[in-house]
Amino acid sequence: MDPVILSRLQFALATFFHFIYVPLTLGLAPFIAIMETRYVRTGDEMYKRQAQFWGRIFLINFALGVATGLTLEFQFGTNWAHYSQYVGDIFGSLLAIEATAAFFLESTFVAVWAFGWDRVPKKIHLLAIWLVAAASLLSALWILLANGFMQHPVGYAHGEGGRLVLDNFKEVVTNTYGWHMYFHTVFSSLLLAGFLVMGVSAWRLFRADNPGFFHASFKLGATFAFIFSLATIVAGHQLGQVTAKHQPAKLAAMESQWETKDGAPLNLLVIPAFGDDEENFYEGLPIPGLASFLATGDSQATVKGLKAFPAQDRPPVWPVFLSFRVMGALGFIFVGASFLAMLLRGLAPDLRWLLLGFVALIPLPYLAIQLGWLVTELGRQPWVVYNLMRTSLAGSAGVDWFQVAGSLAVMAVIYTVLTLAGLFFMGKCALSDPKTAPAGH
Repeated sequence: MDPVILSRLQFALATFFHFIYVPLTLGLAPFIAIMETRYVRTGDEMYKRQAQFWGRIFLINFALGVATGLTLEFQFGTNWAHYSQYVGDIFGSLLAIEATAAFFLESTFVAVWAFGWDRVPKKIHLLAIWLVAAASLLSALWILLANGFMQHPVGYAHGEGGRLVLDNFKEVVTNTYGWHMYFHTVFSSLLLAGFLVMGVSAWRLFRADNPGFFHASFKLGATFAFIFSLATIVAGHQLGQVTAKHQPAKLAAMESQWETKDGAPLNLLVIPAFGDDEENFYEGLPIPGLASFLATGDSQATVKGLKAFPAQDRPPVWPVFLSFRVMGALGFIFVGASFLAMLLRGLAPDLRWLLLGFVALIPLPYLAIQLGWLVTELGRQPWVVYNLMRTSLAGSAGVDWFQVAGSLAVMAVIYTVLTLAGLFFMGKCALSDPKTAPAGH
């Protein structure tokens, strides 16, 4: 077995579990900060209890995010040494800034917020949670700029031995690909937080449990979900246009488009090619010029097909195409569902059954976000640094397949146990009495 393939599976597994927690950390921190701001401004104790109630879920999620994220950086040395040697001068500097300028700030003030209730002045305590929210967003920025460099390398020069060295820091931190990824990720995280709060609140309302408290949470969650469902679609569209410019092979795989076309149509129904075939099994319901328009803003523009690229440079079509289509469909479902929730703010008693639908929606933003990362990472293949370094050349020398397989198996067990424990405790918090603050609060 190829140790590089196993290393890819191991990194994907760690990323999958880690990114269960990251989006909720990003999205829930501003949500809690808004609730506590209302408490400080009005003195209404309900807003304080809201911040504490959702804060319990946030703290469990934050701790698990830290625990699952640590192994990702270790793998750059253990599994991806050639990659680290090649691009470490650039990639390492961005991760170092993330740790020292963002993560330390976030972890320090999350402790102040968690243990500082009624121990520090209200405004200082409020400042702590806003700093946590700002630091989490800043942390995501540096990480996504690092990933953006892998997607669209800029600001580099070739140093000794052919490795990449940092040549223009400004170009790296203003990389358009990284910034578009950032906004798409942040907006989708805020969307997820809105649906989680809305779904948990819907379940408690269905059970007629603390209706005043959870009605207020439901309304704020619905507002978040609707605003950021729309924002996520807009940011995703803009990211798609950047992808069309810098990674046309990925775009072709996303649409399973084999032929280069002027005024390319968007086929609503597509069954991608099987195996090594270079023709889709089925194409139907074309909308003339729409693929060109969405990719470039010009309905007559040329869109490259997969045949324009050598076979060895094409991404895997089926997983990229299906992930993109399902993610896109979920995006429009989120807009419709959150708009419905906005209309149902009154929650008429005869419509209580609809609340169960909002509960069922909770896992779907998680699914959409994971599918988005599948599109991003699989669509970049076979490159680990786009058009500069192939993934097959990025692994560590001297690492045998059974070593990676063993660590992969152990990691899968540990992460599964951590996730089940996390879901259990977050579930307990979600069903707890919102009138009871944690010890010391």
